[in-house]
Amino acid sequence: MLQIFALPILIGILSTVGLIAALVGDGWWDGLSWASLSLPVLLYLFFVIRA
Repeated sequence: MLQIFALPILIGILSTVGLIAALVGDGWWDGLSWASLSLPVLLYLFFVIRA
């Protein structure tokens, strides 16, 4: 069961970290939020193009 839900949970945690980082501050916080919030979009594009 953990094998099925490990990556979705990790993506959810990274998205939450990105949203919190976007609210907390400026500077490197913005970079952290951009990086972690762009991961789900990039994964979506990867799997859509691959299909």
